[in-house]
Amino acid sequence: MIHQGSCHCGRIAFEADTEIETVMECNCSHCARKGYLLHFMPREKLRLTTPEANLSTYTFNKHAIKHRFCEICGCAPFGEAVDPKRGHTVALNVRCIPALDLVTLKVKQVDGRSL
Repeated sequence: MIHQGSCHCGRIAFEADTEIETVMECNCSHCARKGYLLHFMPREKLRLTTPEANLSTYTFNKHAIKHRFCEICGCAPFGEAVDPKRGHTVALNVRCIPALDLVTLKVKQVDGRSL
């Protein structure tokens, strides 16, 4: 299934070719403050429909994850990293997919604060 999403102002827009049934809610210092609901998928299944130059990047801690966000509206639609088992991976913030009915998703709680 193709999901279309964007940041709030639309400067960053994407299509994600994935089935979304379960998402992760992490309590780490970053995810908890942002209220992310994350769906993990291969990077090649995410296609930007706006220029990559519109993405800003934030990293912290081990600097392994590139948290992508819009410098205009502040929304953070996804993060990118390399998973040793799965290769180039995206953590898609499903809250940036307006047509997705969030109440239908299974939410898995992750204790990122303890990692």
